[in-house]
Amino acid sequence: MKHLSHLAQFESYLAYMIQHHASDMHLSMNTSPVMRIHGLTEEQTQFERLEQFDLQAISEAIMSSEQLSTLHNKRSCDFGYSSEQHERFRINAYFERGNLAFAVRWLDGQFHSLEKLHLPPQIAELVKLKDGLVLVTGATGSGKSTTLASLINEINKDRPCHILTIEDPIEFIHHNQKAVIHQREVGVDVPSFAEAIRNAMREDPDVILLGEMRDLDTMHAAITAAETGHLVFATLHTNDAVGVIDRLIGMFPGDEQNTIRQQLSMCLRAVVTQTLARRSDQQGRIPINEILMVNGAVSHLIREHNPSQIRSIMETGRSRGNQTFEYALAKRVHERAISHDFASRLTSRKDQFEAALRTLKAR
Repeated sequence: MKHLSHLAQFESYLAYMIQHHASDMHLSMNTSPVMRIHGLTEEQTQFERLEQFDLQAISEAIMSSEQLSTLHNKRSCDFGYSSEQHERFRINAYFERGNLAFAVRWLDGQFHSLEKLHLPPQIAELVKLKDGLVLVTGATGSGKSTTLASLINEINKDRPCHILTIEDPIEFIHHNQKAVIHQREVGVDVPSFAEAIRNAMREDPDVILLGEMRDLDTMHAAITAAETGHLVFATLHTNDAVGVIDRLIGMFPGDEQNTIRQQLSMCLRAVVTQTLARRSDQQGRIPINEILMVNGAVSHLIREHNPSQIRSIMETGRSRGNQTFEYALAKRVHERAISHDFASRLTSRKDQFEAALRTLKAR
């Protein structure tokens, strides 16, 4: 039986998150809910401190028996949750120092245009691709899921095709528009990412969204899907568009790396990295995107394992959509979206950042 009082308590936290545009919330013992608002965490002392009984009762109110079993057997559990206000949240329940805790992320389920998300216009070109692999990378909380959901929504609006998403958990709920879209949740609809993407080959998809490439089996399957005529969007946790290529290849055993390098050179279409920076007007955060568009020259350099030359192409190939992190930072400073001092602290290549800023000012 659900603990209605604790369910109502939890729902009140979620309503407060939505009202104050909090991206994340942390619930743990002996503290009030802690919420991240515009990138900064703060304890919300208007709510009472939580005891272990409260956390246990909340878990029983919001989790299924299967999820509770996973939590107690594996000591952590990821799941999606829809609030009374019909908002979606991604929740990780876990134990720390033997006590139950929750990390809750609000998945602002509204689909915003790429322009409204302040994403560079060249990212819109990715929805026109017919096949290949597109990697969207960045640290946890950098907005990768929101960017990918918006790309999928654009395809859904404009292209009659079959879209298949594989997620853990499902974060944004899509409905059929011009496309037919099916969403599979790992642990609910399919046992693993690798199994889901292997099954996808029998499910006639045109576009596949792979929530995360966690292991070699999943990576192999994603690359194979991209090679065989599907458009695959996937995520990795890294902040460098060139570095992600070597990191991906380096995860394979040494005797496989040359083969993977050859495959990536043929199927990789773009790498977009994303970082969220606090706006200078304190009105939320804005994305900083490094973008690598893969053309014939970049494909050759991937095959030849020449990352330094790939970076040179990014620096000189802005007309083809490429953009280094330093140039992206300089653009945000030039637009007065973020301050010069704040931007300079985000990069280790300060000379390149300053040079990009001088180029923008000279226009």
